Amino acid sequence: MSGAASAPTVGRFAPSPTGPLHFGSLVAALASFCDARAAGGRWLVRIEDVDEPRAVPGAERDILDTLARYGFAADGPVVRQSERDALYAEAIAALDARGLAYPCACTRRELEAAPLSPTGERVYPGTCRQGIPVDRVTRARRSIRVRVDDAVVGFVDRLQGPQRQDLAREVGDFVVRRSDGLAAYQLAVVVDDAEQRVTHVVRGADLLASTPRQIHVQRVLGLATPAYLHVPIAINASGEKLSKQTHARALPDDPLPALVAAWRFLEQPDAAPATLADFWAHAFASWSPARLPPVAMLPAPRMALAV
Repeated sequence: MSGAASAPTVGRFAPSPTGPLHFGSLVAALASFCDARAAGGRWLVRIEDVDEPRAVPGAERDILDTLARYGFAADGPVVRQSERDALYAEAIAALDARGLAYPCACTRRELEAAPLSPTGERVYPGTCRQGIPVDRVTRARRSIRVRVDDAVVGFVDRLQGPQRQDLAREVGDFVVRRSDGLAAYQLAVVVDDAEQRVTHVVRGADLLASTPRQIHVQRVLGLATPAYLHVPIAINASGEKLSKQTHARALPDDPLPALVAAWRFLEQPDAAPATLADFWAHAFASWSPARLPPVAMLPAPRMALAV
C-alpha cells in the first residue's frame, strides 16, 4: 500500500442523498467512525451526489441531521461531489493526455450482448478501443473509458483477505465519465479520497468487487492506495441488500437501540450502555477489526426489517 500505513489515519463515510439512512447505512457509518477514532485519526463525511438526477430533495439534510442525532461528528466540513466537477475533469484530462482514456459511443442495449464476468457484470468487449466504429460515429452521447490493458490488480482487504482481479478478462475498459457528462463513481471516489487524504476506507462488502478498478485508476493517476476494509452488508429475509431500492426502513429517532444492534451485527465486544455517551465511549475503546465476521453479508436484525 502506498504509504497508508505510515500516514495519520483518515477515514470517511460517503452516503448518497437518495433517501434516508437505514440500518445498512448505519453499519457502514459505525464501522468507519470507530475504525478512525480507535486509531486516533480523523473521520470525514462526503455526500456522493455526483449522480445528481438520482438525488432526492431534502435527503442530504436528513442524512446529516440523523448522523448528528446519533452522535457522529465529522472532523471537517462536509464535501459534496456535485461541487467537484473541475477535479474530475482534471483527472480525465490527465488520463487522456497519456493515451489512457478514449470515447465510447456504445449504448447499454448494445452492451447487453457482452459476456458476463464472475461477478455478474458485462465485460466491455473493446468495441471503441481503436476508434468509434463508422456506424456509431454520428452519435452525440459518448462516455469516456479508461484502458486496463493487461492490468491484474491484487490487494489484501483488512477483513476479506487477499483479492485479485484480471481487469481485461473480468471487467474490460471501464467508464470514468458517463455519456451524460457526469463523472463515474469509479473515478469520482478515487479523486475524492486522494484529495481528502483518506488513508483507510471502511465500507460495505458490496463494493469489494469494484475496488480493483479504483486501485487501477489510483495507479495510473499516480495516487496513493488506501487500506481497505469491507464489512458485511445487511440483507433482508429475501437475501437482498438493505437499500432504498429494497424499501429499507429509515433509522428510528431513538439512536441507542439501533446503534447497539449495529454494534452486535458487527460482532463487537458487547455492552449495555445506558446513554448515547456511554455507547460511544465503549465503542471507541473496544473496537476490534479482528472480531468482525469475515463474510460478505449477514441477515439484518428484526428491528431493521420492521415496518
